[in-house]
Amino acid sequence: MKTLTKLKPFAGIRASGAALAAGLFVTGCVSPVAGPSGQYAQPIGNAPVTANPTPYSEGLVCMGHYARTSGYRAPRIAVGRILDYTGKADIEGGRRVTQGASLMAISAFAKSGARLVERFDTSVSELELKYANNKLIGDETPDTFRKITAGSIPGSDYYLVGGITELNYNIRSVGAEAFIGDVDPTDPKGSIGAKLYVINVGLDLRLVETESLEVVDVISYQKQIIGREISLGIFDFANGNVFDVGVGGRAQEPIQLAVRSVIERAVLEMMANLYAVPTGDVCAQSDGVVSTNNVTGDFRPVAPLEAYNGPARQDVAAWQDPRDTALRGRN
Repeated sequence: MKTLTKLKPFAGIRASGAALAAGLFVTGCVSPVAGPSGQYAQPIGNAPVTANPTPYSEGLVCMGHYARTSGYRAPRIAVGRILDYTGKADIEGGRRVTQGASLMAISAFAKSGARLVERFDTSVSELELKYANNKLIGDETPDTFRKITAGSIPGSDYYLVGGITELNYNIRSVGAEAFIGDVDPTDPKGSIGAKLYVINVGLDLRLVETESLEVVDVISYQKQIIGREISLGIFDFANGNVFDVGVGGRAQEPIQLAVRSVIERAVLEMMANLYAVPTGDVCAQSDGVVSTNNVTGDFRPVAPLEAYNGPARQDVAAWQDPRDTALRGRN
């Protein structure tokens, strides 16, 4: 008759399980039961909202200031669809290039002081017009309804259309790797590597006069994007143990920010053409009339706001929670 021997649990497995549990606890306090705040975990990160300028944002705002000080009438601009024609997409990540190029162009025209009329998304306006036509929208006065007035919607002088036409991978890449170590297998070994690669993005835009449909300006721009990768590793035997340590870093210039930069440069050149500005020297004045540090927009304040709050919009600490100690004292 065979005797069954009771196997003892492996101490190593218990230790590994304890270490894993401790690691999960340290990485973040996650509970299967919601806490008093109604959340299972507290989200990480406390970076404040900041402005999103490009190297051409200040030039756009400067162009608007120059037009006002010179007495030029700002044209009414409508932005149509600026689509992605590259066809580049990932199986898991979706489209490689932003689908919001039209929104970037609208922001660029706003910085340049252009008068914008909405033509990109008129769904709400069309629904309001339908309700008003059926006398369903009332005003503050009792027993009245909103009147439809002919000619109440201003027309555009020009409209912008085009598309993102290029996204070229690996225009040029270069890399180097080195392995250093003694022939003795027990001696430490090391490796180091570095890579650089370049891609680019391009777009074609055209400015069309609304009444005649004449194309008055066409611009084709591209911008190169660089990425880098650095790695370092060490392999060694010590006291019967194996140590394999590797560190590295990878960074790439944002593709979508590159698209925004190309759009802002194109809009800047088109507005300079409309304002009859031959070069960018008008923004090099030092009298403070033309130059500005506001890169978020250039709209005038509406009543009852009296002070121009444009520069305050890019203050990192503006409206920030006063309990945030990282920004305390900056207001």
